Amino acid sequence: MHRIAVVTGSSSGIGRATATRLLEAGFTVIGLARHHNQSGMSHDRYHPCTADFSDIEELDKIAADISKDHPEISVLVCNAGFGDFRHLENFSYKQIQEFLNVNLVAHIVLCRHMASGMKKLGQGDIVIVGSEAALIGKRKATLYSAAKFGIRGFAQSLRDEVGSSGLRVCLINPGMVRSAFFNDLDFEPGNSPENAIEPDDIAKVIVETVGTRKGTVIDEVNLSPASKAIYFKNKRL
Repeated sequence: MHRIAVVTGSSSGIGRATATRLLEAGFTVIGLARHHNQSGMSHDRYHPCTADFSDIEELDKIAADISKDHPEISVLVCNAGFGDFRHLENFSYKQIQEFLNVNLVAHIVLCRHMASGMKKLGQGDIVIVGSEAALIGKRKATLYSAAKFGIRGFAQSLRDEVGSSGLRVCLINPGMVRSAFFNDLDFEPGNSPENAIEPDDIAKVIVETVGTRKGTVIDEVNLSPASKAIYFKNKRL
């Protein structure tokens, strides 16, 4: 059966690499992102869809329409998100709400719609890109870890909930990835190739996961750079 995949955050980084790999594997890809004009994605089986993940009400409508128009969707890759690393008291109420909407609630809403359709198919793969921040909390990562710990608990519970319907749920927890994620942050991975994971490294794992024999479920994958080093843009530590 020809497979259709939904990939969030498809305009750059992990999402773009994943969409590219899925297209190469013969999938039709529906890419969700806020902006598509700089993605450089051009393929007759790639269909961009503009979505603001901070607007949950609108995203719910978009997800419902996609599910209705493409009932054969059998892969969902939840990847969209952003980072903001400050002490908790430096966030306003609205900033907290927006952060958790984009990094947690939006993924839950999408899974709710896509899982329902996959159950009718009797098969499907949901791959959620989490973070090493889901494994241990650190200072200035209060909101980020809260979202990623939440995603991890959600993935584990959803896997148990939908497994008997033929659906598989995989959570991937990468360390620092060399991507636009760090553009607006005051730090980034060190310059050595060993200091960061490349987006395509994760994309290859995702494609391998959804192509695994149906009798096997890959629950969780942790990925780390070979050598961790952080470059602070104002000073080197």
